[in-house]
Amino acid sequence: MGRRSTAALVLASVAGLVMFLWPLFTSPGHEIAHVHDAPILFAVILPALIGILLAEMTDGGIDSKALAMLGVLSAMGAALRPLGAGTAGIELVFFLLVLAGRVYGAGFGFVLGATTLFVSSLITGGVGPWLPFQMLAAGWVGLGAGLLPSARGRAEIAWLATYGAISAYLYGFLTDMWFWPFTVGNGTQVSFVPGASVASNLRRFVAATVATSTFGWDTGRAITNVVAIIVVGPAVLVTLRRAVRRAAFDAPVVFEPSS
Repeated sequence: MGRRSTAALVLASVAGLVMFLWPLFTSPGHEIAHVHDAPILFAVILPALIGILLAEMTDGGIDSKALAMLGVLSAMGAALRPLGAGTAGIELVFFLLVLAGRVYGAGFGFVLGATTLFVSSLITGGVGPWLPFQMLAAGWVGLGAGLLPSARGRAEIAWLATYGAISAYLYGFLTDMWFWPFTVGNGTQVSFVPGASVASNLRRFVAATVATSTFGWDTGRAITNVVAIIVVGPAVLVTLRRAVRRAAFDAPVVFEPSS
């Protein structure tokens, strides 16, 4: 990635981390809620996505072919997401983010993750204050796939399957952090304590995640990613790479002379 696209990614990621983690640094008695900061994060993500696209197009990282593929893959991911949503954590959209981020790069993967969650939420009616947090977390999934070490063949599939499992849990932990400080009741061993140390609250958060069904949901997502990447990953990688080589959206139009 070029310097401009990297700067836009860093800006969006830092702002996102602040929005995710600021409840850990609140003082006792401070009123906290994500209702007001979700629009702020959304206002940061959208310009960052546009900035990444423009910077990548200027630097040559994304051309018209990749931009067209971004639209196609976003639509495919949006169509895949409702197929498994609500069933034991089976979510088919994330393995596609991993594979596409691997082929098209980190910047592409970040934008694809965010746009896929945005479009799918519009389709399923899942628009709410949680949406920008889900968009950012999914963008990080695609971003990480584009930063994996170079490999081919079985080694590449092993890298991607391992990353698919790890990213499934990280995505779950991040999206759990969005609501955990505001939903778990006070006075329990797994509740958020305003003003407590970051380490103490993180221990409570891990305990809350493991003790509830969210950990099982994350496990279902991880298993789905691993199985999908191992079974269909090689074919999808070949298809995506062939699309990169053979797509010719800028080919000139030639009219046959009339007889």
